[in-house]
Amino acid sequence: MLPEISENVAAGTVSFPVRVQPRASKDEVVGVHGGALKIRLQAPAVENRANEALVEFLAQLLKRPKSAVRILAGERSRTKRVEILGVTKQQVLGLVAQEA
Repeated sequence: MLPEISENVAAGTVSFPVRVQPRASKDEVVGVHGGALKIRLQAPAVENRANEALVEFLAQLLKRPKSAVRILAGERSRTKRVEILGVTKQQVLGLVAQEA
């Protein structure tokens, strides 16, 4: 099963749901969980640290500046909606394929 990815070609953005597991042993993409890209992060879910780590991790994986990644919804939830500027749907799907 693949994550539900929305592509806005006019704006040059891709948005998709992410399921975050904070306080993991290492930062990694572990597949798809409930239609969302599942990501484990070392950062704890306190003082916005997991959100900051998520933005940094996705920016690094997709080779984009941190300013190109933003959390649209779910800042206080494990399930978030993320938008990334300047990537394609295929690049995001590639993250799932790398870990499979």
